[in-house]
Amino acid sequence: MEIKEDYIVLENNGIGYRVFTSKHSINNLSINQTITMYIYFNLREDGVYLYGFTTEEELNMFNKLLLVSKIGPKVGLNILSTLTPNEIKSAIINKDTDILCNAPGVGEKTAGRIILELKDRIDATDVDTIEDVEILNDNSDINIAINGLISLGYTRKEIDWALNKLDISSMDTEDIIKEVLRRLSR
Repeated sequence: MEIKEDYIVLENNGIGYRVFTSKHSINNLSINQTITMYIYFNLREDGVYLYGFTTEEELNMFNKLLLVSKIGPKVGLNILSTLTPNEIKSAIINKDTDILCNAPGVGEKTAGRIILELKDRIDATDVDTIEDVEILNDNSDINIAINGLISLGYTRKEIDWALNKLDISSMDTEDIIKEVLRRLSR
């Protein structure tokens, strides 16, 4: 297996497949690791494209995002690279366009369309997975900090571990990033 910025080359029986995937999935992978990928197969005039995810939940959210008009695989992948499926669910349920706008290629109109077209497809009783995210939505500084740390190459598990030991209620984005980096460098 070879890992690039927005895709991996997945080897199966001596054949390498280029599989586009989210940054969250890439952060959970290592070279020569045996993995199971959940694949979305996209056949277009200009080629065959594979989109893979390390969790079924991520694939399901990707499929839901593709149901929204004017959202294709690239934008869907950008959204899943910026936000977890739980954060997307929470943003839809809470009608929080600002969270969705953090993803590249998603503006105010697209975020509104995602909320409008998916609100009936997201189960609001899915409290276990939504509960953790609602805490993060209270403070947009934390979301910006998390996205910044992910773009630096840290995994969500590492970031969450460092955040659990911090009192972030009075911290701004810059302070959160500094403290998390300090804790992760130990």
